Amino acid sequence: MKKLIILLILVFFAANLFAAGETETETATDEGVNQISFWTFQELHLQFYEDAVIRWNAANPNRQIELVGEVYAYDDMHNKLLIAIQSGVGAPDIVDIEISKFPNFLKGEIRLAEMNEYVNPVKSQFIESRLDIYAKNGKYYGLPFHVGAAVMYYNTEILAAAGVDPYSIDTWDDYVQAGLAVKEATGKPMTTVETTDQWTFWPMICQRDSDFFDAQGNVILDNATNISVLEFLYDMVYKYEIAVPAPDGFHHSEQYWGAMNNGDYASILMPMWYMGRFTDYMTDLSGKMIIMPLPRWEPGGKRSAGMGGTGTVVTTQAANLDLAREFLAFAKLSREGNIKLWELLGFDPPRWDVWSDPALQEPNKFTEFFLNDDLFATLLEIKDEINPVSITAQTPDLTDLIRHTVMFQALQTREKTPEQALTDAANELR
Repeated sequence: MKKLIILLILVFFAANLFAAGETETETATDEGVNQISFWTFQELHLQFYEDAVIRWNAANPNRQIELVGEVYAYDDMHNKLLIAIQSGVGAPDIVDIEISKFPNFLKGEIRLAEMNEYVNPVKSQFIESRLDIYAKNGKYYGLPFHVGAAVMYYNTEILAAAGVDPYSIDTWDDYVQAGLAVKEATGKPMTTVETTDQWTFWPMICQRDSDFFDAQGNVILDNATNISVLEFLYDMVYKYEIAVPAPDGFHHSEQYWGAMNNGDYASILMPMWYMGRFTDYMTDLSGKMIIMPLPRWEPGGKRSAGMGGTGTVVTTQAANLDLAREFLAFAKLSREGNIKLWELLGFDPPRWDVWSDPALQEPNKFTEFFLNDDLFATLLEIKDEINPVSITAQTPDLTDLIRHTVMFQALQTREKTPEQALTDAANELR
């Protein structure tokens, strides 16, 4: 019996030694491959990073990366990330943080890796305001996906019927006159204004060097500039009658896409990233639309503003912090990475020096859809006029007020004047 017990013990240890040997062999096989975990709320962003991994591995045979990506619902991901960051446990190596949520991760002890080592050498090639959104006290933590330059999309077929040349529209006064001509000749509105979203109002105040908050984070929603802009929108709808509230209140509804696709409106103000909505949801407008800078408010005034965005960060919990930082810089700061942002996602790259690269002139669904000979010539023309936005911890609350009360009360129900709607919302936030 004792011999049997001894024999069984020997067999047990032998089996474990064999298994251990197998494990060591397996680990050795995987040696040189580094796993990097990545969270996002946008499936397309994951595809961008998967492509970046392929390019990285081709260029770095001795430092291979395996990306372990997860896509979550918007709120779920940001809530889960905040808990992981605050607790110090469970955060991914790399993660996307949407612009309005970003300030939540810059409070108190910042547990995001600084990227200055990689940003500073190429900063002058970027629209710096898009980098500054994800920075604090001179330290850069997040890298952007796009400029989000606000532009005007014109239906040239409708303008031509009214004898209007889109290149002749330089100021908002010109835009009103063009709208009156379009209305008289075609009976169609010049544009639509959002009453349940911020993409009409926000860029128009930003191009006048205003915002929802000042540089110190104080609420300035009800300042004189913002009031005058909202009054101008009101006048376009109810005084000049050249604009109407967008169907369903915003420019991301099926009702709106259907009406715009039908040729019901002559133009729309939205960021460059809206191009994909045309190619995907308003296909009948192919070959009719042209992208132009926003009208100026006065001679010499700015013609755009940077709208929306997502900053990708490396958390300080990253297993290999230096590799994660280097890979993120490779994906987001390099020339090739920025060209891929256009080729894969249709985004206007934040690195402006690639806008004239021949790769961005190659035919794709965007160049075939829009009439611009060179889409990026428009961006190069206005690159120094793309005003930044001020993002604070209160930005989510304020944008909710804009979407759910201010625009609706002032432009849809008219239960409040533009000044009353802005003042009441500003006071509520204060």
